[in-house]
Amino acid sequence: MDCPCKNLPGSHSDLDSFFGALGSSYLYGYNLSVVNAPALYIKTFYNQTWMERYGEPIGADMVTMLWSITVSIFAIGGLLGALCVTLLTKLIGRKGTLLLNNGFAVIAALLLALGEKARSFEMLIIGRFVMGVDSGIALSALPMYLGEISPRHMRGSIGQFNSILICLGVFTGQVLGLPELLGQESRWNFLFAFLALPALLQLCVLPFLPESPRFLLMERRDEAGAEKAFRAFLGKKDVSKELEEVHAEGWAQNTLHMASVTELLLNPALRWQVITVIVTMACYQLCGLNAIWYYTNGILRDSGFAENVIPYIVLSTGGIETLAAVVSGLVIERIGRRPLLIFGFSAMAFFFGLLTVFLNFQDQYTWMPYLSFTCILAVIASFCSGPGGIPFVLTGELFEQSYRPAAFMIAGIVNWVANFAVGLLFPFMQESLQTYAFLVFLVVCVLGAVYLYFILPETKNKTFMDISQSFAKINKVPLVNKEIENELAIKAGSKEVEENGKVIIDGEIESSF
Repeated sequence: MDCPCKNLPGSHSDLDSFFGALGSSYLYGYNLSVVNAPALYIKTFYNQTWMERYGEPIGADMVTMLWSITVSIFAIGGLLGALCVTLLTKLIGRKGTLLLNNGFAVIAALLLALGEKARSFEMLIIGRFVMGVDSGIALSALPMYLGEISPRHMRGSIGQFNSILICLGVFTGQVLGLPELLGQESRWNFLFAFLALPALLQLCVLPFLPESPRFLLMERRDEAGAEKAFRAFLGKKDVSKELEEVHAEGWAQNTLHMASVTELLLNPALRWQVITVIVTMACYQLCGLNAIWYYTNGILRDSGFAENVIPYIVLSTGGIETLAAVVSGLVIERIGRRPLLIFGFSAMAFFFGLLTVFLNFQDQYTWMPYLSFTCILAVIASFCSGPGGIPFVLTGELFEQSYRPAAFMIAGIVNWVANFAVGLLFPFMQESLQTYAFLVFLVVCVLGAVYLYFILPETKNKTFMDISQSFAKINKVPLVNKEIENELAIKAGSKEVEENGKVIIDGEIESSF
């Protein structure tokens, strides 16, 4: 069956996904890499400001502490942002939350860009914190929005915009940080001023795009608004089946109130969905990709590359990351979420093992560092082939409407706590374990792959109700009443559905959502 929105000029799904991701995920990715290029200049600025205030040079321990706070406070802001998501998405909706979030990005850009002129390193630290809040909100609200506006046969591909734009953000930060561009002592503040550009672009575009139809219908009881949104996203006039499916989902839940985190955690029918999200999101951060960046420059130096060409070679990591994310987005609806996740974590474990071997022999053979760097590229490509974006897609797919905001809050908390833990603990791991530090990440990747192999069902091209039913057996709860399901004509994927005494063949009345 042809997809309902295929080749329809009025369909806004891809357009909306792109601009939504541009202003949110792109900024998160950009902030992951943008602090690397001007690190020395920022530390110099800290020292100059300290001299101006106190008349003496800043101590080495103090400048290290200030820099560590500047970097790590991003994750603390992200945690706060994740904690706010449930309340914000309930009060002002998914699109409204994304719109409001751009205000945080603009404020952060001003603080970070003007901190040097104001001779205030506190402005840089606060700006990083505010940018963390923006990223914490974005990484929950955006996947939630994309999952709710996407037809189920395109939900994975559209959801991968989240990962693709994160990778593009990382790559942009690397490019703009080159010495010929903004990676100079006189220009580093413009690297942070750039943050305002995607935020302002989204502020101009997003108001013209519809709110999530599921949010409008199930939480606001606005059937006319939901129908209008469905028509805009699907590019067709008859959206009665989509409306029926959303109504049916609400009735099947026996409640339309938004569940709290406590209610979600205590619900036995959702126990393994919650565990799956926690495990997947923890592995997303603890799999070692962030730690990879610690070794890249050192390996290149040991390979004999000149210091002035290393920034250009490092660009290959951002390029590989983006390419792998794009390929994953193209194949996710053919291969499925589960195989890509298992393959990604398994391949990372394999290349972490090789990297450990190569690092141990790096000083004995002149060509060994090249193999080490090849392994680094392979780890990055493996991560972006599945684990880099699918955890956010899964969080939106494994829960029905009333539990989805609470699920994203849990996922966000796990994501940012794990992010902070890696940043805090990896330097100590590197010091104590040295080249064997990557074996810790190998174990994490293996455990994640094994868990997903035995627990996670495939969610490709399934309705949210179908996915919930896939977990019914392991959660030891009864299946939804099939008579209700058939009566509402929402048996997803069914070839025969009875409506008004007639059997419709080949899914002609099947909903896109």
